[in-house]
Amino acid sequence: MILTSLALASSAAFAGAAAYVNLSEQPARLSLDDVSLLREWKPSYAKGLEMQATLALVSGLLGLAAFYLEHHPAAAFGGVLMLANWPYTLLVMSANNKALAATPDRDAGPATRARIIKWGKLHAVRTCLGIAGAGAFVFASTAA
Repeated sequence: MILTSLALASSAAFAGAAAYVNLSEQPARLSLDDVSLLREWKPSYAKGLEMQATLALVSGLLGLAAFYLEHHPAAAFGGVLMLANWPYTLLVMSANNKALAATPDRDAGPATRARIIKWGKLHAVRTCLGIAGAGAFVFASTAA
């Protein structure tokens, strides 16, 4: 049960951080001019990537380990949901992220703003994966 609890804690941290970005940070940054918007997005994304990638991996692996040792299918489901953030980010979000990161600040304009708006919508899927993963771990921890 300890592994499921640890998976729940790390997935809840991921979900909370992801939700904060969508509900607070993204709307606030969109109020900035285009150059400031890009300047804010770049370091914010870089720091968020480090934290969220780690939390997704840790909670996903803990969920799979919990399933292996505790045999609750919801733990495996939660683990898969959390690990799904990795291929989703690499396959769906990566091109947009790289284009934003490669844009010189001085070249920021309406197209940059559109990409950051798109990024926010794509990031919302990660938020949903985190919430669903945490929910699966709640179910696994209470159904034992």
